[in-house]
Amino acid sequence: MKVAVLGYGTVGSGVVEVLMTNQESIEKKAGERLEVKYILDLRDFDESPFKDKFVKDINVILEDEEVKVVAEALGGVEPAYTFVKGALLKGKSVVTSNKELVATHGPELLEVAKNNQCNFLFEASVGGGIPIIRPLNNALTADEIYEITGILNGTTNFILTKMKTEGRSFEDVLKEAQELGYAERNPEADVEGHDACRKIAILASLALGEHVDYKEIFTNGITQIQKEDMDYATSLGYSVKLLGSCKRTDDGIYASVQPTMIPQNHPLANVEDVFNAVLVKGNMVGDVMFYGRGAGKLPTASAVVADIIDAAKHKQTNIMCFWSREKVALEPYEGCKATYFVRLKGNAVSNEQRVQEAFGKVECITPLKEDEYVFITERAPIQELEEKLNNLKDIEVISKIYMEK
Repeated sequence: MKVAVLGYGTVGSGVVEVLMTNQESIEKKAGERLEVKYILDLRDFDESPFKDKFVKDINVILEDEEVKVVAEALGGVEPAYTFVKGALLKGKSVVTSNKELVATHGPELLEVAKNNQCNFLFEASVGGGIPIIRPLNNALTADEIYEITGILNGTTNFILTKMKTEGRSFEDVLKEAQELGYAERNPEADVEGHDACRKIAILASLALGEHVDYKEIFTNGITQIQKEDMDYATSLGYSVKLLGSCKRTDDGIYASVQPTMIPQNHPLANVEDVFNAVLVKGNMVGDVMFYGRGAGKLPTASAVVADIIDAAKHKQTNIMCFWSREKVALEPYEGCKATYFVRLKGNAVSNEQRVQEAFGKVECITPLKEDEYVFITERAPIQELEEKLNNLKDIEVISKIYMEK
């Protein structure tokens, strides 16, 4: 079976490497030999052993009836969307690791694939090599999933781990992450939470069976987290993690991406370094967790190739995926109930009475620095907590962090 790879960057070259390295075992699992016929890239690779496979025109691939599966590794929405939709309309199955594309156009592309008796598969779009899409689409379909929460970005998890274990600042660890290749030169997508936002939108859409629009998810990154916050968390028996979460409650469905203090006995608390993990809660299965390397050339490429094998095993058969175009009505995040960890400038003498007047009962925390007043609020709607903080507008808020107790 002939395969085309779109893009020969980190993931695309990894896909070719996995197909070549594990060719014999892949052939057994797919039931036939898989051969890369084309690699689409605008650059020249004159020294590559695959130089005869490179093309620069997508139409060469779209018009070749021998090509049955297209692996998209371009990244971004365009031209990936145009190329992918074009392939599906030709009855070619498409596999991708592109979370931007899936989060934006997932339900539409699934519908196009279904109408053309082929498949649109995207296991690698969330969690790299961690198998999570297929279990949500198959193994857990008997359950009503009421929560899905994960550490979905390895870069931010690496930064927060180093800040906790080595007592370093965000800026210092970010620089190291960039030097190691974990963070891009422009790290905004990671550190501001946008990457995790798209991933939780995909997971939530599959869990709920309807489209969760990532643009409607409350998103807050880790740039404001200070090393002192990590010290407080440790002293309280907590860890700070950037969590993407979607929860079905009696009040409706809430989704968010934000730094969160979680107790050390929480399943996600000890997921460290560049590792990712996803915690799924179902009404029958209970808690199920998926853990592994969430990014990297070969883990991600491995998941892409697994989808290629799946596509080979289901030629001219559409694998049903429960993700309709109907949009999920997310509740306004301000209505979600929460507990805040708060650090204020000033000591107890200057702040205690004001805080008690604004918040009522709070849990006071022994400050680790002079001239700070630290407390934990009672659980209340976020809008109410924010209004109470605004009543202290003449007092500087050093930090406030969402807290799970």
